[in-house]
Amino acid sequence: MENQTQNQNRTEEFHVSGEDILRKVKEIIAQGNARRIMIKTEENHTLVEIPITVAIVGAVLAPVLAAVGALAALVTKCKIVVERID
Repeated sequence: MENQTQNQNRTEEFHVSGEDILRKVKEIIAQGNARRIMIKTEENHTLVEIPITVAIVGAVLAPVLAAVGALAALVTKCKIVVERID
């Protein structure tokens, strides 16, 4: 008989200003238990969705962070939605 565990996902929302987006995304990635990061407008329109896997590191992550940095220059306030694994 196999013992299977099912990971539970939960979401968190952070309301940030444009200048804090990149800092917060880096912080979330560094915590290590995020599955997906979504950056949305205050009206709940998705601007970017970043799937995060254990394999994403260094050079692979750099273009994603560059895109997030460019996005930060365009928005004043947004919402970061994080799907985490418990």
